[in-house]
Amino acid sequence: MDIIYQFNTLLMNDWKLALFLYFLLVCANAHAQIDQYDPEAFHGISSHTLLDYARELTAEKYAGRLSGSPGYDSAAHWVARQLQEAGLKPGAGDNSWFQWFPNAWTEVLKPGSVTLFPGRELSDKKKIKLRFPDDYYPGSNSAPGYARGEVVYAGFGISAPELQYDDYAGLDVKGKIILLESGVPYLKNDSLLKKWEPYSYHRYKFQRAKELGAIGLLYVDLIANPNTSFLEGFVYAHISREMAQELLSGTGKNFADLKGQITLTMRPNSFPTKMEAGIRAFTRNFPDTKACNVIGIISGSDPELKEEAIIVGAHLDHVGHPGTLFPGALDNASGSADILGAAVAMAKSKVKPKRSVVFVFFGGEECGLFGSKKYVEDPVWEKEKVLFMINLDMVGNGTGFFLQGGQSNPEFLEHFEKANNALIHRPLQSSEMNIGYGRPRTDSAVLQMAGYKTMNLWTTGTVKPVYYHQPLDNVDALTPEIMEDAAKLLYLGILGTANH
Repeated sequence: MDIIYQFNTLLMNDWKLALFLYFLLVCANAHAQIDQYDPEAFHGISSHTLLDYARELTAEKYAGRLSGSPGYDSAAHWVARQLQEAGLKPGAGDNSWFQWFPNAWTEVLKPGSVTLFPGRELSDKKKIKLRFPDDYYPGSNSAPGYARGEVVYAGFGISAPELQYDDYAGLDVKGKIILLESGVPYLKNDSLLKKWEPYSYHRYKFQRAKELGAIGLLYVDLIANPNTSFLEGFVYAHISREMAQELLSGTGKNFADLKGQITLTMRPNSFPTKMEAGIRAFTRNFPDTKACNVIGIISGSDPELKEEAIIVGAHLDHVGHPGTLFPGALDNASGSADILGAAVAMAKSKVKPKRSVVFVFFGGEECGLFGSKKYVEDPVWEKEKVLFMINLDMVGNGTGFFLQGGQSNPEFLEHFEKANNALIHRPLQSSEMNIGYGRPRTDSAVLQMAGYKTMNLWTTGTVKPVYYHQPLDNVDALTPEIMEDAAKLLYLGILGTANH
């Protein structure tokens, strides 16, 4: 009562001072709602530093961080140096920062070319020389050489007799170039999709086309992708949907409608296009190289709880330099910078985590989730003693957060929600972690299938255009403020969970 009386007296005599004291009380109460943390470490997480991390990782000297390449290796060593300077311990065994795995890669020496030629029935049409990078990207794993042939549209490029589906039925593709869609025609996320999964892989589609005698392939959608196969004598490129429509201009068909028709009817719709294409590629394949995960650990401070751990992950690699630099700022220098910022803050924090925290910068994600598969095969921490794994991918552009899997793990979600409500104040949504029956697309999916509890931290809303697997995915496409808040949310959420 005495405090209330004094406050009322202040309010009557000096309302500004009273308002200031009230503000302090509100802030103190907000801070009391979250677990103990180090304000200096928390506020030391800076958007400027995180942007500097992203700027470093997207530099030309790393050549797009293609897993297996010298550029990726250099980027991995740079990350390891930052972890070492911050005081983390190497976590890959034998006092090493690096967990190695086989990772072949292909160097694209020049952009090459793609040219469309009218067939005999379309003599009134002119040839079209596609422009790089507006109309096509060279194949990241194309064989070197030149291929010219008739173009045939083969839908999804799938032969699945057990599913009564074959895009190649009645279609002669020997000596020809295939025009293909990615994905599968079945779209529901249920147990039947699991049967389609083997046919969704790019490597399957390429191998099947070559088995049937095709000499090359045009993959639709202007997205660079190293998750493909290097096949001797098989040349390919990625083309835009506009150029795919040009290939169909003599058939009277609308390319935009074809994929929808196949998925609606679940029946193939393959046909010759009456056009020819010439694809030239300049590449060099390195089949016996390796890449690595970079792993750093902050050991827990509690003698017993330190045996348990939380894994924080993000993929470090991108798609490389297929004809020009693909910087990979949003995908995924942003996620790597965010967890690096959280790792540095936690290492410097006066409030130490009681449980251990394992930071993993995965390699080989873009090539087929090689790094996370290696981690599952050879874990650095006993699986049964891992509370959960949280993954960050493309967390560098947006206005809010989405914690996928949070509602499946309410005991962990609680710490992130309290931290956000008290100190960060971004919109934070969450969902359950549902089973994905199709091809896994993230490192966390690999760990989830291996029996780990997982969550994914994404952003909601977009502030700037998203250039997915495109040359314009540079630091100008990032919003550093959301990166700072992502790293701060990680620091608080992980620390709160580790000390609960």
